[in-house]
Amino acid sequence: MCQNLVLIYAANPGFLGTRIDTPRLTAAVKDDAVQLNDTDVIPYTHFSLSLNGVRGFAFWVAWNIDGTSLKKLPRRGIKFVKDPRLPDEAQIGNELYEDNPLDRGHLARRADLLWGAPLEAKKANKDSFHYTNITPQMDDFNQSSKRGVWGRLEDALFAEVEVDNLKVSAFGGPVFQEDDRLYRDVQIPREFWKVLTFVEQGQLKAKAFLLTQNLNQLEALELDEFRVFQVALSEVESRGRFRFPAVLRNADTLTVPESLTDRAPLENLADIDWR
Repeated sequence: MCQNLVLIYAANPGFLGTRIDTPRLTAAVKDDAVQLNDTDVIPYTHFSLSLNGVRGFAFWVAWNIDGTSLKKLPRRGIKFVKDPRLPDEAQIGNELYEDNPLDRGHLARRADLLWGAPLEAKKANKDSFHYTNITPQMDDFNQSSKRGVWGRLEDALFAEVEVDNLKVSAFGGPVFQEDDRLYRDVQIPREFWKVLTFVEQGQLKAKAFLLTQNLNQLEALELDEFRVFQVALSEVESRGRFRFPAVLRNADTLTVPESLTDRAPLENLADIDWR
């Protein structure tokens, strides 16, 4: 039965009524992507991703949210696992997270994936715990008030916008930088991005966000600072080294200063421009 579940984009590119394909990696990083069945788009239940086999984390994760059929399911008893379909050495597993303050942070938020028929939602719940959907985050980063902004973006969208059919397509991932700090032979991303795509009164919209998580003393795993910004989609593309489809770029109407130093970070959910 699980083989027949709808997978984001792999089988349902028209989830929002407009075809939205997955991001395409630039030539500079395309060779670093892990292949499965001759493609770098790896499908799971309600989400897909492209895995950076050099860094061990996803370039991007794309997921669908159907707000009309969300379920509440426990995470109890579900273990984090590597994807057996992919090379073991291309995935960062529990060896990074043992005996330290690092959290295993979901890129595609678990709660977003728990929709559809009961068996479908249950499969999505389990699939979300693959290490391919995980990146390291500081434990106090997860508890911070600004992390509350980051972790509640999807909830804020549903609360503030009359989303057509209560359907959202989301994208997220880390920013890979050459000077990311090394810990246990793994470079730890210090920036993350997220894009929320939805239809409001028949108009497709895309809203992009950037989280800066600066780990200046990674040897001691101390969190220096992090801030959340609303950014242009083009900035996410530049930092992520991929291109969104034109339909998404056309759906982004936000105008912002070029430099983050000229912008104010989001202090609370009310600061978000959903227009």
